[in-house]
Amino acid sequence: MLLASPQLRGAAAVLSISLLGAPAVADMPNIDLNGNVDAGKEVALTRAKGNCIACHLIPGGDSPGAIGPALVAIQTRYSSKADLAQQIWDPTVKNPDVVMPPFGKHGVLNNQEFVDVVEYIWSL
Repeated sequence: MLLASPQLRGAAAVLSISLLGAPAVADMPNIDLNGNVDAGKEVALTRAKGNCIACHLIPGGDSPGAIGPALVAIQTRYSSKADLAQQIWDPTVKNPDVVMPPFGKHGVLNNQEFVDVVEYIWSL
């Protein structure tokens, strides 16, 4: 048995207890989610920045991708703008195997760009 030794059992117990208080993800900062729709659209459609269009169909966007779901009827799919923001900040919270990168957690977008993209996508 792997944990047969008292030292290994003790080490496993200490590790388990120490992980209880550790955050599992980089928490989304407490920021005002009221952004600018037009600025968010620009970030979402710009291939050098947000590039949401590379994976998602976005109304009015050119050459959409088909990896992620179409970004339409968003307010019927998310119960609040905060839920949508969390998904964009770090989608691995709900699905560790997701292909979408954590745009906020990894700093792909700065806070203003992030808030603007959330506002734009929430408006779709």
